[in-house]
Amino acid sequence: MSVSTVLNPATGEAIARIERTALPEVDSAIARAQTAFEAWRRVAPGDRARLLRRFAAVIDAHVDELAQLEVANAGHTIGNATWEAGNVRDVVEYYAAAPERSFGKQIPVPGGVDITFKEPLGVVGVIVPWNFPMPIAGWGFAPALAAGNTVVLKPAELTPLTAIRIGELALEAGLPEGVLTVIPGKGSVVGERFVTHPLVRKVVFTGSTEVGRGIMRGCAEQIKNVTLELGGKNANIVFADADLEKAAAEAPGGVFDNAGQDCCSRSRLLVQSSVYDDFMARLETAVKSFVVADPADPAADMGPLISAAHRDSVAAYADSGEVAFSGSAPEGPGFWFPPTVITPGDLTARDFSEEIFGPVLSVVRFDTEAEAVKIANSTEYGLSGSIYTENLSRAMRVARAVEAGNLSVNSHSSVRYWTPFGGYKQSGLGRELGPDALDSFTETKNVFFATDD
Repeated sequence: MSVSTVLNPATGEAIARIERTALPEVDSAIARAQTAFEAWRRVAPGDRARLLRRFAAVIDAHVDELAQLEVANAGHTIGNATWEAGNVRDVVEYYAAAPERSFGKQIPVPGGVDITFKEPLGVVGVIVPWNFPMPIAGWGFAPALAAGNTVVLKPAELTPLTAIRIGELALEAGLPEGVLTVIPGKGSVVGERFVTHPLVRKVVFTGSTEVGRGIMRGCAEQIKNVTLELGGKNANIVFADADLEKAAAEAPGGVFDNAGQDCCSRSRLLVQSSVYDDFMARLETAVKSFVVADPADPAADMGPLISAAHRDSVAAYADSGEVAFSGSAPEGPGFWFPPTVITPGDLTARDFSEEIFGPVLSVVRFDTEAEAVKIANSTEYGLSGSIYTENLSRAMRVARAVEAGNLSVNSHSSVRYWTPFGGYKQSGLGRELGPDALDSFTETKNVFFATDD
């Protein structure tokens, strides 16, 4: 039996031992999901909606439990973890309205009547990363289930505990066996089998761009549907006409939230030259006030990194640049790293061009609007970003010019479950969340009825 040990990132201590799913068991789970699909797809839309609403209610009753589990397993602050558990509830509730509103169309044609149907794909494999284990799981399984598919879900080896518990809650809510199955294990076994198994009709993956490329190549062998939400190297552009106090106060949250372990992290800060010195002075105050502490403490703004290996990787980036200033972090056990601000020597520096996935912020100057857009777009990624300005026309021009799927003006908000989420370029393929997510879990069937004699 192969077992993985789950650690608490704040202490480095083992908190659970989880049996890894072996290949024969993966195949069995997929077979059960396929069997369950034949019945689940025929559940009346209203009944499927009621089951999903019941699932959301059961999650709601366990929000505090799930949040505490995520604090221990992923090192998320209690405030973030509570929001994340609530997001799963909200996403399931949102898509509970979808089964009765999954409309086809009647299309005018000569000689008869033409109608379309939205039909489910079958078994969907969802591969979840370690940085946001709960929300990203829900973004995958909720619309898939609402559309009539069944789901097999692989959590990250480092953070499987909340996904396993959500799978148990699905059964408690009355979802039939095999409709939502959580199978922990190695990506090279479980995730790879989602890609190669012919009964898995779609793969949803969130993670690194490198792994995403491999999944896309594998899915191409079977012309298999795929949604990819991959890396990001996002810009936060601060213009001279911005509310500098607001922009500086909010910048740390935009990059250091979840210890920077966020593909939407605004890890590249672009500041207009005429206000650079003023802004940096304000930013230093904000960074040094950012509280890094025990994630169970409600006062904590940031907890630890996920692992010792990841902490070492982040530290290597910080060592490669000119550190302008940094905050503080606890010493002793746990995988801690302080919020750090770097001023790179040029735009090709590693910290400015590569995804760090940690609490490291790189700051550069720009002079003109065109230069800011050019710098923001000088990356293979295109997931998110922010624009701080009081000029509405400029905000609109820059938002249209920046090559990214999710932009915020005078804000760092990237995710609302009722709006689309996804990236440009090598940040991914497809869109999650919002009213159209159901379309990516269905096929459109066209049927023509001849009426002429």
